[in-house]
Amino acid sequence: MNSQQLQHLYWRAGFGPRPADIAAGLSPAKALRQLLREAESYTPIEGPALHYADPLGAVMAVQPPAPVMAGAAMAAELPLLSPRTGALPAGRPAAPVLRRRDLTPEQRKQQNEGIRDAFAAMSTAWMERMATGPGQLREKMALFWHGHFACRTRRPDDSLQLLNTIRQHALGRFSDLLLAVSREPAMLQFLNNQQNKKEHPNENFAREVMELFTLGRGNYSEADVKEAARAFTGWSYDGQNNFVFRVRQHDDGPKNFLGHIGNLGGEDVLAIIMQQPAAATFLVTKMYRFFVNDVPNPAHIEPLAAAFRRSHYDIADLAERLFSAPWFYDATNVGVRIKSPVELIAGLRRTLGVQVDNVQPLLGYQKALGQTLFMPPNVAGWPGGRNWIDSSSLLLRLQLPAILFKNAEFAVRLKDDENDITPQTTGKERTVRNTVGARLPLAALQQLLGGSSAAEQPRQLAQHLLQVPIRPENLALVQQAAAQATTPEEQLRTTLISLLSLPEYQLS
Repeated sequence: MNSQQLQHLYWRAGFGPRPADIAAGLSPAKALRQLLREAESYTPIEGPALHYADPLGAVMAVQPPAPVMAGAAMAAELPLLSPRTGALPAGRPAAPVLRRRDLTPEQRKQQNEGIRDAFAAMSTAWMERMATGPGQLREKMALFWHGHFACRTRRPDDSLQLLNTIRQHALGRFSDLLLAVSREPAMLQFLNNQQNKKEHPNENFAREVMELFTLGRGNYSEADVKEAARAFTGWSYDGQNNFVFRVRQHDDGPKNFLGHIGNLGGEDVLAIIMQQPAAATFLVTKMYRFFVNDVPNPAHIEPLAAAFRRSHYDIADLAERLFSAPWFYDATNVGVRIKSPVELIAGLRRTLGVQVDNVQPLLGYQKALGQTLFMPPNVAGWPGGRNWIDSSSLLLRLQLPAILFKNAEFAVRLKDDENDITPQTTGKERTVRNTVGARLPLAALQQLLGGSSAAEQPRQLAQHLLQVPIRPENLALVQQAAAQATTPEEQLRTTLISLLSLPEYQLS
């Protein structure tokens, strides 16, 4: 029973168990403490060289520049990430560069390709942390917040800075995470708060902070949205990715927000929101859907929400309570969630120790399956659940192990997406072919199997890989495929690929 519970914990609090994790023989309680301890360390994901250069070598601004003084012909340079820390250098002087509207078609194409390649490098770096890194709980929690604080920009440096902010605060206090995210240039730009000025308030940022990030619909009024928008006037950013409060654009008049009256600023609004009991219930419910079950159980939600409020919104404390609750291991919560594309691919790599020569096609498969990191479909994020599965995505999911480990021919034609950075690409350019070069090492699994007979290996591996019992007819098919192999190694490899290709493997 401990082995099954461990697998459940590692899949929900991370990206699946390695054979060594199961062989260690830890109790679920000790494994959870280890996951929490390993997640205490934070290091930023370092940025690639985020240069989007024209033929003359000038770094081109990705977004149209802010209004400039009369006679000024150039916009501020897009800031670059420090190669050492992934952070943005403070006070770095801006260099004049071409505005986007002044670029030639060829220069725009080069710029778009540079942006696309930067996002690909960032996605690859984060997927590497998920698949091989020790801080599984931090990365899994960051993936949850990445969808919760859904944000989409054309500026890779902004997006990476936001991700590192989320990863840094992923297990801290939610109030600190909320404030930090709300001050990120990526979020302020995505939700139009740079346009929120006292003469013409823009309500988009204030509305989404309450509707999607903290309270949920029904727990605030339209009047609260208008007053909160006034409080957030002047929240903006400069050309070096630093938060800036522009006093002249701020409405410093009295406001009435959720029953609190005064000259409220943005920080006051966020603090008042966190005083609302609805905030804890909303957040815990959303986390429950992601980590436990798509169908929330009020009997579990309310005690967790009360504890979350008492802890002053300590996310690590909430995670520990959730993953150590007896009901977390109930059969009704095991093997009932469909793995997201990121969980599926990172989990394949992690649980089997897969070695990959070329990660680029993996990003293409993720996109074909419906989840591209840094590119949520809208401000509400990825819907998840059964939305991950349709006829085309299920076929790819089931054939992915054969594509990766048997070099099966399977060319995926990515759909046209108006939000793509490079939407006008040819069908050939949008086709993903298998050049991954994935290798499936067997030594760790052979050690886990010990002296099991060849006939028993499919059943034993099914218990290790699948979160739901394998159906007898599927087990028979796996055994038949394995029996046709000529060597023990080939038999084990065939068994693995057959099990990974079952519908049951799509569940965690």
